[in-house]
Amino acid sequence: MADFKDKIVIVTGGAKGIGGGISRAFAEEGACVLCADIDEDSGAQLVTEATNMDGTVRFLKADVAHAGECEAVVNTAVSEWGGVDILCNNVGIQPANSYLPAHEFPEEMWDRIINVNLKSFFLMAKYSVPEMKKRGGGVIINTASVQGLQSMKGVSAYAASKGGALSLTRQLALEYAEDNIRVLAVNPGTIDTPLVVEAVDFMGADLEGLKKLWGKAHPMGRIGQPREIANVVLFLASDKASFMTGEYVCVDGGMMAKGAWADGEEE
Repeated sequence: MADFKDKIVIVTGGAKGIGGGISRAFAEEGACVLCADIDEDSGAQLVTEATNMDGTVRFLKADVAHAGECEAVVNTAVSEWGGVDILCNNVGIQPANSYLPAHEFPEEMWDRIINVNLKSFFLMAKYSVPEMKKRGGGVIINTASVQGLQSMKGVSAYAASKGGALSLTRQLALEYAEDNIRVLAVNPGTIDTPLVVEAVDFMGADLEGLKKLWGKAHPMGRIGQPREIANVVLFLASDKASFMTGEYVCVDGGMMAKGAWADGEEE
């Protein structure tokens, strides 16, 4: 894996789940990681863990759905370490009570999901790109989803936000290619994160049983782990991916290769 010693990395939603995996992976590779999240307890735990890693992690409580807090995150990275090299727009929400038909979906919930999952990606890029330009380039990696490619019932706002993230990835890649700023995305399948646990709790279902059931939707027969997404993010952020921009990588256990048409073929 690439050496990210002293690289300055921002990870939004970086305290747990996929974001926690990304933050840990960069810190283990020697990076200076600014974890922006609203979960102070998970952030504190991450900072403690990082004391045994080659890099360092600083936690900043921030709701990046708001421009002022996005600007504060970038300013903190600049004041602490001198700039921004890599931005991981990872933050994402899918509240357990948001699985509703579009005609029943509350406007306030729609706005919140879009603001966190998509608007924050724009805002963080808006404030990070000028700092990347000062350093001669950088990398932006957006955590999208297989929901941006195919979808299901009850997730209108989430699906729209992830499709938007993929489109924004392409646009930003074209916007800043000549500035040596690469922009890429990852599309996770179902990953073993607190969001999964929250959804299962809301349904009152058996966690392990539902994980196995959801795992069957993936040709590899299981759901993924946060570190499996982080490994791909580190590759995309490295010089080994130096000729990649404007593209996405599905890390989904083969789900998109199978496609919806294959549902039930093995039953």
